[in-house]
Amino acid sequence: MSQAKNEYDDIAEAYRDSKQLSFRKYLEEYSLFEMLGKVRGKSVLDLACGEGFYTRKIKRAGAAEVTGVDISAEMIRLAEEEERTHPLGCKYLNRDVTEMEIAESVDVVVAMYLLNYAKTKEELLRFCQVSYNVLRSEGRFVGVNDNVRNPPNGTVSFAKYGFEKECATPPKEGDVILYKLVNEDGKQFEFKNFYLAQETYQWAFQEAGFADFKWVDLHLAPIQQDNLFWDEFLSNPPLIGLMAFKR
Repeated sequence: MSQAKNEYDDIAEAYRDSKQLSFRKYLEEYSLFEMLGKVRGKSVLDLACGEGFYTRKIKRAGAAEVTGVDISAEMIRLAEEEERTHPLGCKYLNRDVTEMEIAESVDVVVAMYLLNYAKTKEELLRFCQVSYNVLRSEGRFVGVNDNVRNPPNGTVSFAKYGFEKECATPPKEGDVILYKLVNEDGKQFEFKNFYLAQETYQWAFQEAGFADFKWVDLHLAPIQQDNLFWDEFLSNPPLIGLMAFKR
């Protein structure tokens, strides 16, 4: 178990509360479950699960087994506390994904904002290898990531959606992408992602053995389709989905 203090330990509750921001529900969550499709009866590994927000939602969607993994001990503490309060049968592990070995194979790997923590192509490859190795044949990898195909250029603001993102223009491999979030209660916090080119992602998935790797644009939930509030987000998408298969 990872014992070192992680930067997310200090912002765990604020990050948990950020799941109530509207872009999370109407774009992030909607797109994730569109990519996932039917999970009933499936076994799922939720990497970078945080406090278990999507771990629980996937379990409620009918998955047979769901295990969440996160490097932050405080995030896992919050997840386990919620499991004790409202038991669903979710399991949680405090692990560094790059050092993780899991004996039992799963049908689906979910990685919400895991890959954008890779600072180098070697770290990204390791994330992909771990995901590939734990999947059964015909298994799926599904995730949402910082949109490396559309790095911020300093002229677009996402403040009305509850966050800003900053990085060098143009970004180089390994450059920091700084996210600054403001929750609905006014609580502010920030964290770092790292930029790697889209070609590096394509290389890492192929090198790990995945087939049919593709980027997936996030889609707006139908209930919000006519809401002009989302036009700036959709015309300069800061986030992107990813999907790949183990043949």
